[in-house]
Amino acid sequence: MMIRWHGHACFEIAGSKTVVTDPHDGKSIGIPTPNVRADIVLVTHEHFDHNAVRVVKGEPRVIREFTGKKNVEGIELAGIEEYHDEVKGAKRGTISVYKFKMDGITFTHMGDIGHIPDGNVIEKLKGTDILFIPVGNVFTVGARDARKIAEMINPGVVVPMHYRIGGLSLSIKPVTEFLRQVPKEAVVKVGNSIDFERDDLPETTEIWVFSL
Repeated sequence: MMIRWHGHACFEIAGSKTVVTDPHDGKSIGIPTPNVRADIVLVTHEHFDHNAVRVVKGEPRVIREFTGKKNVEGIELAGIEEYHDEVKGAKRGTISVYKFKMDGITFTHMGDIGHIPDGNVIEKLKGTDILFIPVGNVFTVGARDARKIAEMINPGVVVPMHYRIGGLSLSIKPVTEFLRQVPKEAVVKVGNSIDFERDDLPETTEIWVFSL
């Protein structure tokens, strides 16, 4: 299994299939365009920095703002409707949180979640092995709420995303604010990508910090 970060909320997750989440076109937000091919593309919502499916190579099956459960190319996928803000979508609308299982590993991508979900949603997200969660504030939850959500879900790995990096034209906060909320010994800098097997997942939660 391999995970590679393409910046912002865009990840390439490669196992028996290759899943790409929330692709951006790069130039619109000031960072490199993803160079990626996929079998499946998951779009959490239709904002320009999350729905640039055209940059993904191949002939992927595209899932847009899906809610419910279905099998996609042998991958168990659940989509949960959530909010892009703290006022039930009144400011920025809804998103889909995606939980999916591939090769025995369960992933949850929280898109641009803008609030702390209620207990029913948290229960649905428990059992997640690897959690992708925004931490940059402004358009999503910030560092403190992201930490609270992660603690409630209690995954093996937390991957912060949607934060300010060099060149990014969006005025959001850097990952350092989130990292100050978690134990230093839990933080692992993995570079741009990481290869792993299920047996490599930690027994206590680690924070995997990717870089471009």
